Order: sequence, then structure tokens, then C-alpha cells
Amino acid sequence: MTDTTAAPAKKLFLLDAFALIYRSHFAFSKNPRINSKGMNTGAVLGFTNTLVEVLQKEKPTHIGVCFDGPKKTFRHEQYAEYKAQRQAMPEDIGIALPYIKKIIQGFHIPILMLDGFEADDVIGTLAQKAEKEGFEVFMMTPDKDYCQLVTENIKIYRPAFMGNAAEILDVAHVLARFEIERVEQVIDILGLQGDASDNIPGIPGIGEKTAKTLIQKYGSVENLLANTDQLKGKQQENVRNFAEQGLMSKELATIHVNVPLEFEADKLVLDAPDEATLRELFDELEFRQLAARILGGGGPVRTPAGVAAPGSKPVRRPKLVPGGQSSLFGNSEDAAVAIGAEEGETGGFGAPGGPRKRLEDVPYQYHLMDTPELRQSLLSFLLQQAEVSFDTETTGLDTMTARLVGLSFAWLPGEAYYVPVPADDQEATQAIVDEFCPFFESETILKIGQNIKYDLTILKHYNVNISGPLFDTMLAHYLIEPDMRHNMDVLAETYLHYSPVPITDLIGPKGKKQITMADLSPAAVKDYACEDADVTLQLKHVFEPMLKELGLLGLLNDVENPLVPVLADIEYEGIRIDSGAMNEYSAELQGYITELETQIFREAGQEFNIGSPKQLGEVLFDKMDIGKGKVKKTKTGQYATGEEILSQLATENPIAALILEYRQLTKLRSTYVEALPQLVSVVDGRVHTSFNQAVAATGRLSSTNPNLQNIPIRTERGREIRKAFVPRDDQHVLLAADYSQVELRIMADFSGDATMIEAFRLGIDVHASTASKVFHVPIEAVDSEMRRKAKTVNFGIIYGISAFGLAQRIGISRKEATEIIETYFQEFPSVKAFMDDSINRARELEYAETLLKRRRYLRDINSRNATLRGYTERNAINAPIQGTAADIIKMAMINIHHWLREEKLGTKMILQVHDELVFDAVAEEVAYITPKIKELMTTALLLPRGVPLEVEVGSGRNWLQAH
Repeated sequence: MTDTTAAPAKKLFLLDAFALIYRSHFAFSKNPRINSKGMNTGAVLGFTNTLVEVLQKEKPTHIGVCFDGPKKTFRHEQYAEYKAQRQAMPEDIGIALPYIKKIIQGFHIPILMLDGFEADDVIGTLAQKAEKEGFEVFMMTPDKDYCQLVTENIKIYRPAFMGNAAEILDVAHVLARFEIERVEQVIDILGLQGDASDNIPGIPGIGEKTAKTLIQKYGSVENLLANTDQLKGKQQENVRNFAEQGLMSKELATIHVNVPLEFEADKLVLDAPDEATLRELFDELEFRQLAARILGGGGPVRTPAGVAAPGSKPVRRPKLVPGGQSSLFGNSEDAAVAIGAEEGETGGFGAPGGPRKRLEDVPYQYHLMDTPELRQSLLSFLLQQAEVSFDTETTGLDTMTARLVGLSFAWLPGEAYYVPVPADDQEATQAIVDEFCPFFESETILKIGQNIKYDLTILKHYNVNISGPLFDTMLAHYLIEPDMRHNMDVLAETYLHYSPVPITDLIGPKGKKQITMADLSPAAVKDYACEDADVTLQLKHVFEPMLKELGLLGLLNDVENPLVPVLADIEYEGIRIDSGAMNEYSAELQGYITELETQIFREAGQEFNIGSPKQLGEVLFDKMDIGKGKVKKTKTGQYATGEEILSQLATENPIAALILEYRQLTKLRSTYVEALPQLVSVVDGRVHTSFNQAVAATGRLSSTNPNLQNIPIRTERGREIRKAFVPRDDQHVLLAADYSQVELRIMADFSGDATMIEAFRLGIDVHASTASKVFHVPIEAVDSEMRRKAKTVNFGIIYGISAFGLAQRIGISRKEATEIIETYFQEFPSVKAFMDDSINRARELEYAETLLKRRRYLRDINSRNATLRGYTERNAINAPIQGTAADIIKMAMINIHHWLREEKLGTKMILQVHDELVFDAVAEEVAYITPKIKELMTTALLLPRGVPLEVEVGSGRNWLQAH
């Protein structure tokens, strides 16, 4: 940052308005700031925070904000395609602009613009004129093009962003960044490489690296063109052929410093803001915290001081234990506040905002409980609490191999306790963990955690099965903002305006030299561990009222939190893989792949790298000349050879179909057949996937490390992989229970369509019933082809399938597909009404919800962009259906898990894949558990109109047999 004590008397900041506004808008894109009026205020908040930060930290004497002029510039006259490919301004920015300009005026800062010129030209002109009058000038922008203007007294100021501090670029920085000798050579590099965002063409084949090399050697574009004979091959050809384009691109990239605009220093003097105007604007925008910070009249509550424990900052605490002290280390008198919680907008993660607090900025009492007496005292207090936040510290992230290093607990904001364990001594660690079993096994104490499934799974290795209610702050936030990130650092920064201690501060950055928590002393771990429990507790206090207000607390308490121990048990159990069978199948697949290679080379008339899109495109479209009218190129100029293109070509040339099959088999072999045996745990010889509750916005579970949700099922060779998933021993079998057409049944119920409801209630083939209606034939006259088309329509309607999509899917003309869809809606008008109602409701609320009130936010539902709006409308239809299906199987999992435990059965639930549950079942229990599993799945959640759910159950010596 600038040393203001040594700065010259005259310090001018010129802000590139649109660059900063766009930057602020996209910083908030994953965490939109929507006020009560439905306005996305992210761009306004981000820009204002950035402006305030520079005013407070850099203390300019003079300032101006520069906008592009409204009319086309001289560059458009030079090159009609200049900026032609730029997307239209996002609607939210268009709405934000008037407010931003009013705020700038409220700060008494002049807005500078001139028709026919861009902001960079205005800034360049004023910067050079100000320099001549003795000013130190800072061009405030993230745009690298301004580097060409940097001098000894003109610098670029890049404001703080995405956790990075503000950065000042001087001459030395520019020369190093572009690897050049003179600042003006920046223009030559920009001209040669072009600029896709501004549609400046440059010279084909020259990117930034090549441009630097050429300018280092030749000094300028002009000198390069004078020495093309020294170039070779395609580069020489391009430079000669596109010489004029290169010169024009350099001109387009040049910031002009002769704008007819006078530099009037007295009009740029920083003045006191118009507080009344700003307060009114901030009130309208609901920027309460920002108003308090800038204008006064509010702000964060100060924590009163108390008696400090050694190594801690002082803080007083509220009474939480009836009739006695709440803390192990003293009585409390006053209510405490969250370490970083502040009302209103806090500048979400990655967004411009004021400085966030860190541990050294707040009062706290974190205690090391490293003796039997202290641990016993801690346990006595834990057992008196209604709720406790806890966290585990371990040697790694793999729940099967990580060892416990310590436990932390918190039940008062700002105070926490850390219990270290000897990670290298299993027996001693077990003894300490056993001391806290009365707390962990309490049925009444609410246990709070962040991604608490991890902690539950770790503790399973120490024979701890946590009982009682849970509250997972990650899942709470997932329900509040499903599209946002949910890790603790993000949540603390967003909702508490607080930055937790990074783990790398303790164990170092990733790499060979990184240590583990076990390598540190308990004293070194204490604050970090306690902070985790403390911050998690405070997040719970923030999220609980938000969930109540949104009507989502029931969904968290009845579905998401109770599912955590179910998933922990599933992950801990794992599934056995027959590695021998996998190896055999791998060799079998390689035989098929080799055979396909031979056929492809025969069709092509040459050998080539089938896995290279470049070589494949050249063979298909240059040598074989196939795909007339269907040839497309990527942005890099290569032929497009994706699945969609090859699928279209497969009908006219056999090589395309062969390549598609080759790709499927090579992916099958590398992704699953060869990879899965490598993931077998050394601990128990099984594969342990991780189920993610807080990833899919629809509510569906996802699976990682490995992803077992994507085990292929549609193709015969893909299904063969399931043969390698086997029970644990000869006394067990795999049992699979699969919902039948669950999403279609939900749609029938939600829409109230009488024909579909009747078909499901009477057990009639719903696809045949649909075909009968659509093709106007008796149901007994429906053939397999009609049923196939009707099935595609039935499932496609849920996802908003278009006539084009349907035509592609079932191999018919677009006209016929249009007719089928129109007939479908005529025959099933209630389905059409349901779809229309879903879209209209979403337009009003800007979200869709499931039967259990799970929300999917649809903030683009009213967009003027037709493509974006259409995509969001499809989500408005599908989200309630898919989300309700997700809720149903989650409730079924919870109920089955509880029943298996209550009955003390040996059968274990080991997988959830889409609408299917897989069990490692004791063979003798299969007859007993099958009807009960079916009952618990079909009654997990009753649909409003009573459409029945159906479950198919099978068992066998492997997953394929069971399915």
C-alpha cells in the first residue's frame, strides 16, 4: 500500500468505472445480494466498498470516476467489428448503474466522460496532464491495457480482490510483467496477440508468449513486419498475410491521450460527502452496515472487557448453566456477542468489502485441557449444556486413514476448549476419547458441527457412535443458499465478517514439506482448533433464525441432519470390489478397443491418434470430407469432434459410430475398470466413497472419491462393471431396492393428471398408456416403437425437452417431434397447466420448492435474455419434481437405517445411487428385510393426491444380479 506520509501533496485517483463495476458484479455472482425489493445489489455494494476502501486507506487529495461515453468511439470507425462480440450488459448492472452514479455524486466526486471516447482514453489524457502539473496519479482499474500509460508518476492501482491485497503497478512491475525494455512496448504485445473481449483480431497464431518473444527480438510491430524474412513456416506466412491487421490491432489497443478534455484540478478536489443523500440511498438499498461504517449512527456492538485468561483476550460471558457459572474459568455477567457478526451486508466471499476481523482483533478465551482433572471438569460442564459445538483435529482428510489429534468444544461465543490426544498412541487416545463418551452418547444434548459427518466417521474408529440431535452448519447454509459455497472460511467471512486462521499457517502449504497436526505441540494447535468450534457455534446462531424465517428449519431437522449419521455409517462400511474380476474385464475391454482401432483405421485409410481431437478432425473433415453442413470449429480453430457432432455423423458414415464406441470403452476402462481397484482401502479392503449432501442444488446426493453415482447402466458393457461389486463374504448377498419411475409418479401427482394417476394406481404400463393417447390407438395396439417414443416424451417433458431435442433423441424429424409434443399437451392438459403454473409461480417468487419446502433459487427467471430465461424456466418445472424425489429417498434411508438398528440386524446399507439403495445383506435375513425395506421406501413420503410409489427389490451374488 502507498506510504501516505511520504506521498506528494497532490495525489489523484482516476477510477475506471465499468471495469470496477463489472468486477464487483461477478464477484457476487455466486452469492447474489438480493434485498427485500428483489434487487440484486451486488454491483452497487461492491463498487461502493471499493470506493470507500481507497478513500480511507489511500487518502487521495483529488479524485474522479470515468465512464465510457454513450456513443460509438473512433475505434468503431477504424474497425466496425470492434467489441462486436461483447455480450449485452447484464440486466443487474443496468439496474445498478443509476444507483452507482448517485452514490458517486453523494460523495461529491465528479463523473468524467466524453462522447466518442472510452474511459481509458479519458483517464490517459487526464493522467498525463495531471503529471505535468506535479500530481502523483493512480489509475484505479484491473485492466492490463493501462500498463502502456505507466510512468514514474503515473501508476496502476488494483484494489483488493478475492482475498488478495491491493496492488500498485509501477514501471518496474510493467517491464517485469511483460518482459520488455520499454513501457510503450505493451501496445505492441497487445496488438500482436489481439484481445478477444474487445474483438481485436491481432495476428493469427500469436498469443501472449509468442508476442513477448517477438517484441523482445524485434522491438515493435513495425520492425517485425520489416523483418518477416527472418521468420519461418506458418508464422512467417501469418505475419505477412495479416500485416495490416496487426498494425490496425496495435492502433485499436492504443489508449489515446489527446481527448479534448481540460484538466481542472480544482474540480477534482476530494470534498466531504453529502451524508443525507448517502444515508437515503443506503437506506433504500438496505446497506445498513455500510451506512453505519461510513456515516456513523450504528455499527458492531463492542464486547465488554472482563478478566483475561493467560494467552487470551478478555471477554465476559452469559449464564448458561442454571444457578451457577457457565465457564470453567469464572462467573459471567454480561451478554457476549459473536466475534465477527455484524448486521446487514458484509461483502460476501470474494467480494470487495471492509477489512474482516481476525483472531487477534477480537476478545476470546481458548483453553488447553491437557490433564485428567481439566478433562473431567470440562466433561461435567459439557453434560450440563443444551447444545455444544465440537470439532475434531486429525492428521489428514481421508476418514479411513486419518488419526485423531484432538477435540475442541464450545458452548459460549468467544470461549472454547481443546483436548489434545497422543495421535501416535492408539491406546492412550482411546482412553481419552472414552472419557467423553457420556457427552457423545447423550440423547438430549444437541451436537453442532461444520461438515459433522467427517467428525462422526473419524470417531467411529474409536468406537464412538454419536447419539442425539445434530446441527450441521454446512447443511444449514446449503438450504439457505444452495448455489453458494459452504466451507467454514467462506461462511465466516460472509456472515460473521471474520477470517479464520488458515490451516497452512500451522502445517505449511501443500507439498512434500507440509506437516500434519500431529507434528505440532498441543499449545500450537489450541487456538486453531478452538476457533473452529467457536466459529461453528456462532454460525449456528446466525443460521437458525434464518432457517425459521424461510420455513426450512423442519427440512434441516427432519431430513438433512438425521441423514448425516446414516451417510457416515454407509461410508464407513464401504463396499467390496472383486479386483480379480475387474482385471479380467479390463483385458476383455482392451480386446474390444484394439478391434475397434483396427476398424477405425481401415475406414480412415490410415493410422492416427484417435484420442487427439486435432488429428481426428483432420481425418474426418479434411481427408474423408464427411459431414457436409455439419462441420464446426472450436474457438482455437480446430474441428469440433464432440459427442453431439459424431452422433449426427453416425447415421451417414460408420467411422463416427465406431469412434463413439471406442470413446465409451476407453473411458469405461480407464475411469472405472482400472481405477476402482486402485481405490481399495488398505484398512479393510473395501472401496469407501464420500456422499456429498451440500453440492447439488436440487437436493440430490452426489458421490466422490470415487464417484459411484456414475457407474454406467445404460449399455451392456457398462453394466458389466456391477459384477465386480460383491458382498463381504459367502454369508452375505447384495440386495438392491430401486424406485420405479419415481419422478414421473411425482409429476403425475403434482399435475393431477387423471390418466397418468389411474395408470399408476391400477399398475398399467404408463408409457403404453401415454402412447395410446398420443398416437390415438387402443392400448393393446401400442407397439414397441410407439412405447419407446412415448417413454422419451414422458421423461423428457419433466426436463422441458424441445422438439429439436426429442427429434434427436428418438431419430425422427423435427416436424414429427413437434406434432408429438403438441398432441401430448392436448391429451394431457393438466400436465401443461402444471408446467405453466410452475413457471408463473417461479416468476413471482424467483424460486421453486419441493413438497418439503426445499428451495431452488431461480434468479434469472425474469431475465430479458431468452436463452437464460428458457433454461431457468425448465428448472422451475423440474426442481420441485427432482427435489421431491431426492427428499423421498433421503427419508427412506433414515427410516431404514433406524429400523435396521432397532432390529439389531446384520444387514448394512452400503450405497445410494440415484433412486436405488444397495445393501450388504445377511443371506438369512433377506426374506425378512425385503418386504420391510419395500414398505419403508414406498411410505417414506406420501404424495398429496395419493399416487403410489413402487419399489423393485432384487438380490444376488453381485450388484448386477441384484439390480
